[in-house]
Amino acid sequence: MPTAIRHTLLWGTVLVLMGCEPELPAFTVADVREIPAHFPAYVEPADNPLNEAKWELGRHLFFDKRFSADGMLSCASCHNPSLAMADSLAVTPGTFGALGVRNAPALVNLAWQPRFHREGGVPSLEAQVLAPVQEPTEFHRDLVELVDELGQDPQYRDWSREGFDRPFDAYVMTRALAAFQRTLISGSSPYDRWLQGQAEALSPAALRGWERFEEFECASCHQGVMLSDFTTHNTGLYATYVDQGAYRLTFDSTDIGAFKTPSLRNVALTGPYMFDGSLPSLESVLEHYASGGSGHVNQDERIQPRSLSAQDRSDLMAFLESLTDDEFVTWSEGLRP
Repeated sequence: MPTAIRHTLLWGTVLVLMGCEPELPAFTVADVREIPAHFPAYVEPADNPLNEAKWELGRHLFFDKRFSADGMLSCASCHNPSLAMADSLAVTPGTFGALGVRNAPALVNLAWQPRFHREGGVPSLEAQVLAPVQEPTEFHRDLVELVDELGQDPQYRDWSREGFDRPFDAYVMTRALAAFQRTLISGSSPYDRWLQGQAEALSPAALRGWERFEEFECASCHQGVMLSDFTTHNTGLYATYVDQGAYRLTFDSTDIGAFKTPSLRNVALTGPYMFDGSLPSLESVLEHYASGGSGHVNQDERIQPRSLSAQDRSDLMAFLESLTDDEFVTWSEGLRP
């Protein structure tokens, strides 16, 4: 019998029904995307194992413009495969051109992320989509109406039955999207090849940049193979924050201006930068951190004024550009139905 589970979001509580997974021929993430050898083990939720029908349904949903109230936008409108699943605008216009306040984050290596959204307020990938669906400045849809509309699609109904053994509903929609997004795996950049022992994969400039990256404590937040600690920090972007970040969840004044550390994978492709897209280039990001930030009371103490020579800046840029995974972008572009 189905049981009810509750997802708590900033915008309220949405109930979706759980159900049993059908038994299908073996189909794993390896049938879609190779797990890099230097990555942690790939773990998928026990209640959302991958199968082919589920992945195909999630892939098509990701590119489906019926998600938006005006029929003009899909998930891929903000998370462009050609831009490493990010966007080139500071803030992407939503339904009917409505503007929010936040920059679209890159969707990459989500299977290893413990929480989602800019302040890290959503604990599962399955729950994540419920927010943009209902947000007035994004898709601006009533969840029930959206599910009813998408459920009229004969192919979606077939994949739902095959992948989940149930009719298309909110449970199916959220879990199919999550299953697909977990396969957006990027780990074949020059930096990755260097981590795997290919000494020539990084140029001398990129190697010097990596040393500066470590020396200037950038790696203490952008750490590990995922290049993020996935926790929230105030980076001193502003002296006063209109968008108060994690404070919106915790009501703890020490969280004002704190946002989740983004991964730096493919960062040369994902500008503009920061939670609101206010810094247009990587050079401007380096300048912000070299300046020591705004001095906000909650600013992370590791952000201090630093003297960066022209060589330092050039080398840091070379390192950041070495994080670009061209193979991932090419593969992503082929996902469009």
